[in-house]
Amino acid sequence: MIIIHALMQVDPAKREAFLAEAQNLLAATHAEEGNLSYELYENAGVSNSFIMVETWRDSAAVEAHNASSHFQAFAGKAGEFLSAPLDVKVYGAEPVGK
Repeated sequence: MIIIHALMQVDPAKREAFLAEAQNLLAATHAEEGNLSYELYENAGVSNSFIMVETWRDSAAVEAHNASSHFQAFAGKAGEFLSAPLDVKVYGAEPVGK
């Protein structure tokens, strides 16, 4: 299993446009084969700071997602919304007990 955290600091003037684009990305990604979860959260302590928390079955699923038209469209527009560089962290994981 692969977990990805994408930290995004959004320009306050572009917040609504960012959220609209993110909603499209979320909806399309939830339907992808190999996607276990894909959610956007806002940091309660830092205005306009968001984290996309992604969980994928394997690296092939991540590669397919990164090549998808909906991800490419979002990635192409992301620079318009961000006020700081994107910070992405990728982790390998295994489920712990039941």
